[in-house]
Amino acid sequence: MPESLRQAGFNVHVLNENEVMNSNLAVYDAIVVGVRAYNVSDRIAFEQPVLLEYVKNGGNLVVQYNTAGRLVTPNIGPYPFNVVNQRVTEEDAKITINDASSPVLNYPNKITSSDFTNWVQERGLYFADNIDPKYSTPLQMHDTGQSPDKGALLVADYGKGRFVYTSLSFFRQLPAGVPGAYRLFVNLLSKPKN
Repeated sequence: MPESLRQAGFNVHVLNENEVMNSNLAVYDAIVVGVRAYNVSDRIAFEQPVLLEYVKNGGNLVVQYNTAGRLVTPNIGPYPFNVVNQRVTEEDAKITINDASSPVLNYPNKITSSDFTNWVQERGLYFADNIDPKYSTPLQMHDTGQSPDKGALLVADYGKGRFVYTSLSFFRQLPAGVPGAYRLFVNLLSKPKN
């Protein structure tokens, strides 16, 4: 992912443990937490309060999917939700936009259903469930024969900042050069200034 973002023109810095715990994170427009970090990195349990404080003070935190297995902290976000073994494996599954006015679907790019064409392998995996109402869920999708699922993208204001949890398979789409995935991920990284 970092290389895909660099190729798109982003200035990417991979934070180490010391930097997360001892730096002024406010200098970063956005922080992206990698795939399965809450499953495999014990240190994230100690970094979590620092990351949420970053959000509270105006930061933009984007957390990529985690599995439903061992999580090193009971809450990934500022408000509760569960990670479950729900996925949408049909890469062309229909996307329903639940909230066309959502900032993550409008700034800086207007996201429409056409941004979900040419996705590869899957839409997403390990969706959220039992989602606190403080989260907006701007997208809904499902495999053929399954019930609609709104747990692929959660967005919440927290303090002065924004927290995003996404189960969408950006880790597959960006390296594959899927234009709509880039447009949406840019939106997740770009919080409008208030």
